[in-house]
Amino acid sequence: MEPTEILPTVAILSLVTVEFGGHALLRSATTDRDRLGAFRERFFRAGHAHAGVLLVLSLVYLLYLPRAGFSDGLEWLCGGVLLVGVLAQSGGFFLHLGVGEEGRRSAGTALIRVGALLLAAALIALAAGLIKAA
Repeated sequence: MEPTEILPTVAILSLVTVEFGGHALLRSATTDRDRLGAFRERFFRAGHAHAGVLLVLSLVYLLYLPRAGFSDGLEWLCGGVLLVGVLAQSGGFFLHLGVGEEGRRSAGTALIRVGALLLAAALIALAAGLIKAA
């Protein structure tokens, strides 16, 4: 199968997990027994928001990927880097809320930066491909 047939399916199914996360966040925010505290709630919201927005971005990205004229292997690589970047960046927020401390760096904040670099690499690759194909 083509990468642009499988990767969008992965992104769409991943959006279901973001919906569940929204339900969990709402439940936590509305019940006293499940309060995360301001620091953890802030990172939960950031991770949830980044995941949703970046997965929608990935669907647009995957629509344009075939127009770049890349080989199947390069499409797999670019799409994979993008989706790993989405997971790394949004997952970094969740990791930080679990192991991090307010005002200090953690493995989560490092993962957020790695995710941002992967996203940037995938976006630059697509832009270069689209420019070259034009």
